[in-house]
Amino acid sequence: MPKIVRFHQLGGPEVLRIEDAPSREPGKDEVRLRVQASGLNRAESLYFHGRYMEQPQLPSRLGYEVAGVVDAVGEGVDSRWVGRKVATVPGFSQNRYGALGEEAIVPAHVLGEYPANLSPTQGAAIWMQYLTAWGALVHIGGVKAGDFVSIPAASSSVGLAAIQIVRNAGATAIAVTRTGAKRDELLALGAQHLIASQEEDYGAQIQKITGGRGVRLTFDPVGGPFVEELTKAAMPGGIIFLYGWLAAPEPTPFPLVQALGKGLSLRGYSLLEVLRDAALASKAKQYVFDRLADGRFVPKIARTFPFEQSAEAYRYLESNQQVGKVVITVP
Repeated sequence: MPKIVRFHQLGGPEVLRIEDAPSREPGKDEVRLRVQASGLNRAESLYFHGRYMEQPQLPSRLGYEVAGVVDAVGEGVDSRWVGRKVATVPGFSQNRYGALGEEAIVPAHVLGEYPANLSPTQGAAIWMQYLTAWGALVHIGGVKAGDFVSIPAASSSVGLAAIQIVRNAGATAIAVTRTGAKRDELLALGAQHLIASQEEDYGAQIQKITGGRGVRLTFDPVGGPFVEELTKAAMPGGIIFLYGWLAAPEPTPFPLVQALGKGLSLRGYSLLEVLRDAALASKAKQYVFDRLADGRFVPKIARTFPFEQSAEAYRYLESNQQVGKVVITVP
């Protein structure tokens, strides 16, 4: 029987268990994957802690981002998927389709083939991060040459994807982290500037970097009180994308005075905005695929863990030590 990761109570990574489960056949509009790698996602950590927007129905599986080979398809799915190397795009219920394990059943519409030059480990580290950044920065924000873009939590896999997208557009990527410990690595990975927000005056540094203009686009997964600093450093007409709540349970204020005075947009955003529109999702995938295939985009893997160390992999994710994607390899 295939092994899966499941939890029977809420808590930290210690609640995760590797268990045997019967192999399943895919149902209508579903496929079965022989999983080779699983990229870890903050949403999964929030999920088993019971702090995600979807509450687990115990016992529950978990896992959003896996790469593997399609070995069976259900009714209504093109049989030509069988044998293809694919990775999943998040946006499905972990209660119903948790994918971390040796075998996973997922909806066919979440599949995306990845370029042949990528390994399964890299394939498990592309769709969520690049598509998330594309939707905000390219599709909505229209990032272009000459723009200054602030990227808090820049060492995350989404942050690194955002840096690559900003650089590809000819704009200036300003990485923001709490301390300067990751400065050299983030600059080597493409950020033109780095601000350590707990060690430096964020607003003063933005003024210096932008020559007093401020940033047009801010791509923030943190929220919380620091949003007020982000708005102060934004240029008139700027857009602040709020795509996460890492500062929870601290509330996120709405800086009304700055928003009114500068005509700012503080915009909630998630990858689901892209995925709900099939044509838009296809356009986004092609944009990312082409740049991965020719080497303009390269996913950064922070560290890999073997499947039997899945709980330890999530502990490492929660430690915030990583720069890039944490991936579990599946035998």
